Amino acid sequence: QVQLVESGGGLVQPGGSLRLSCAASGFSLDGYTIGWFRQAPGKEREGVSCLSSDRRTYYAYFAEGRFTISRDNAKNTMYLQMDSLKLEDTAVYYCAASRGITVAAMCVVADDYDYLGQGTQVTVSS
Repeated sequence: QVQLVESGGGLVQPGGSLRLSCAASGFSLDGYTIGWFRQAPGKEREGVSCLSSDRRTYYAYFAEGRFTISRDNAKNTMYLQMDSLKLEDTAVYYCAASRGITVAAMCVVADDYDYLGQGTQVTVSS
């Protein structure tokens, strides 16, 4: 079965950290541009960070300096390390993968992807 499955979400206090994982099955992430997106209640989905197969990165302004995207092609898994979490980071986080697209296009412009995960809830609360 071809799918992306996120894990690692949960409840964390402001200033805390979480590491999201996204495991791909049924296809290889190698050669794909990968990305993390989020959607808060009442808001549109927005790009958080994207990473190309040749290691080019894009970070949204709110993620710069706090979040780190990475990939392990051997494990067919992508990650999002989130540090210094804020209340406004509360959202459902999704991972996605697409071929033939730049990181900027994927994170900023695209509204569909070759593959999209089901999402994992991240709640930042005291």
